[in-house]
Amino acid sequence: QVQLVESGGGLVQAGGSLRLSCAASARTFSTYLMGWFRQAPGKEREFVAGISRSGDSQYYIDSVKGRFTIWRDNAKNTMYLQMASLKPEDTAVYYCAAASYVSNWYSVAQYDYWGQGTQVTVSS
Repeated sequence: QVQLVESGGGLVQAGGSLRLSCAASARTFSTYLMGWFRQAPGKEREFVAGISRSGDSQYYIDSVKGRFTIWRDNAKNTMYLQMASLKPEDTAVYYCAAASYVSNWYSVAQYDYWGQGTQVTVSS
């Protein structure tokens, strides 16, 4: 069982930055693939970024490439998402998720554990 707790959300003006954190309870954190998802009101939850077990490989959706950076610190059982040049369309609840294995990073169903989410609001 893995418990995930997100933090770092808030209200920011367009063009601003935020750093999200995802703290995991499991000592086996390094054995999980990790991802960030977001869900805007009235929309489906969507993949934002993913990272391999070691942190050597990262994956992003096109709309955040060059603006968001994902990384993890396995010694601290924590994953991060640095968000820069934020846009109003980035407004959503952001969730972190853990998976033992994924064949499709974008698929919500492939993740085993989820955090409770943290709200990010970008004002124009």
